[in-house]
Amino acid sequence: MRSTQGGNADAYQTALCYFNALRELGGARRIVEDEVAARTASYGSERRRLEPPDRPFGDRTLAEPIELTSRVSTDQVAAAKRRLEAMFGQEDGGPEPVDVALATNMISVGLDIDRLGLMLVQGQPKTAAEYIQATSRVGRNPARPGLVVVVLNVHRPRDRMHFEQFGHFHDTFYRAVEATSVTPWSPRALDRALAAVVVAIARHLDPALTPSAAVGALERSPATRAAVIAHLVERAPADARSRLAERIGGLLDDWVAVAADQAGAGGRFSYEDRPQRLLHPPLDPALPNLDPAHARFQAGWSMRDVEPGVLLTPRGPEGERVSGAGDLS
Repeated sequence: MRSTQGGNADAYQTALCYFNALRELGGARRIVEDEVAARTASYGSERRRLEPPDRPFGDRTLAEPIELTSRVSTDQVAAAKRRLEAMFGQEDGGPEPVDVALATNMISVGLDIDRLGLMLVQGQPKTAAEYIQATSRVGRNPARPGLVVVVLNVHRPRDRMHFEQFGHFHDTFYRAVEATSVTPWSPRALDRALAAVVVAIARHLDPALTPSAAVGALERSPATRAAVIAHLVERAPADARSRLAERIGGLLDDWVAVAADQAGAGGRFSYEDRPQRLLHPPLDPALPNLDPAHARFQAGWSMRDVEPGVLLTPRGPEGERVSGAGDLS
């Protein structure tokens, strides 16, 4: 039976179904629209309990399922997310609630809807990271635990392996998360990570630099400066060591200069505490206002830190506007 608005059952009245491929999703959609809809429409009438002889189940008419996949437009995906937020039993003229949502890995990030509590996973996702991200879309409300039902295929070796080790895998699945593919010592990797690594190593090597407010102590630690350079350079390929040593030396010079400027301006300056801090996340809106030396010290707080969005203005071969394209962000 459907709950009233905000009832405890509302979290489990929308089934969020995850699929590894569009082909599997398309087949499941036909089953939901035909067999599942027909079954739920008469479930309460046909289902009986022998002991006690009552009728606790109800019929339910399922609306057309929605999709969160790459084959629907961005506007449709946005509308689907708004509908997923709608509770059953609401009477405020808002969007119609969803009975069944069919999705691919599009939902792994960005779907943060607290009311969702029920998920079906059809087949083991290709990576452990994808499995963790996808299944964490439900049960985000601490008061309403999430229920994830995993349907595995005995004829697929990967699915069968996860079935046979189901308990152990879920007890330890974070150790199975695959490493992110990064080209070591590439210019872009150094741009994104070197400053954070230099600061982290310096704080570990020299206890005087460890406290959050000890960011200005590097100027008095020439031995630490040499140790940081040596520690990183010895791990780099031989043909890149001289350039890397020069780059690390420049970072350490900037560190000392920034700390001196902040100390002269007064106020508290630390590694990560606001308002004045050495390290900034890559998407920090304050970065454009910093001087270039200070802006080099970026450190991602999360693996979700990515590049900021950009605005695209499509043009034809001769520079003319593309009809209907508009601006893309």
